[in-house]
Amino acid sequence: MNNLKKVGLTALGTVLVSSVAYSADLGVTGSAGINWKGEDNSNKGNGFTMGDDLVFSASVEQDNGWNVTMSQTIDGGVLDEMNIKIDTVDFGTVTFSGHGTLGAIGSWDDLTPTAKEEAHGVDVGGTQDGAVNQVSENNSFHWDYNLATVDGVALKASYFPSDAATAVDSSIEYGVKYTGIEGLEIALGMGENNNTSTKVDNTVASIKYTMGDLSVGAQANESDSAGAGADEDFTAWGISYLFANDVQISYNISETDYETSTKENQEGTGISFSYTAGSLTWTGAYSEVDNVAGTAATDNSGYELNLAFTF
Repeated sequence: MNNLKKVGLTALGTVLVSSVAYSADLGVTGSAGINWKGEDNSNKGNGFTMGDDLVFSASVEQDNGWNVTMSQTIDGGVLDEMNIKIDTVDFGTVTFSGHGTLGAIGSWDDLTPTAKEEAHGVDVGGTQDGAVNQVSENNSFHWDYNLATVDGVALKASYFPSDAATAVDSSIEYGVKYTGIEGLEIALGMGENNNTSTKVDNTVASIKYTMGDLSVGAQANESDSAGAGADEDFTAWGISYLFANDVQISYNISETDYETSTKENQEGTGISFSYTAGSLTWTGAYSEVDNVAGTAATDNSGYELNLAFTF
């Protein structure tokens, strides 16, 4: 009986030791806001909405020096972005994203400077086409690494596993960004979107230069589709200026060129502003989009104002 007691106590002690948790740093950040949007040529209805984000995070340093962070975002009362980040220090950061993390194509689809929105970024009557046809898939892997041997060079790669419900094959994206010259930023990304039966090969490229308070930039993207006549080319440029460190204004234009002759080029023009004072940010944007989604003579515009507080 005593031997049985000893065995039981030893097993219990092993379980207790194994279940001891590392001390973690816990945090909650968030934002709240009042948004107002309107559209010409359509009935927007009540244009007021509430902005609300709560980001819960927990991080801990492992014995080998790695830092592990888990974060979840509640947006509009719904669980939104979820990810686990593993900072290996020497070999970059690996992120497993349950939802909400983009690869090089989606993250760098339009890096032209703007105070608020892209040229085609404000909702207009109808749904305008975006800058590129990137893959969007949950439960994906991402790697970010700043080269120690070459100053200002950052690498990015993503793996989106095949989803039997929507994706035919898995998709891979990768890219490089260079910031080694003061004020200059160059980004190039390539990848595939196998999330549909019609596969798409994507390329994004951008260059931006900042001199003091003035920033100018240009973007060029290609979406080469396996479908006949479904290729798209996107170009954009933007300029922004910062006044007194708290007021920024910008002007942006963009164009989507369709391979098929049944669509007209979508053209977007936008202006934006932002004003920051402490935790308060006031932003606004106006977009005009001609030939929305390639539909000839469908010319619409939209506008928005946003008042946000961070805490």
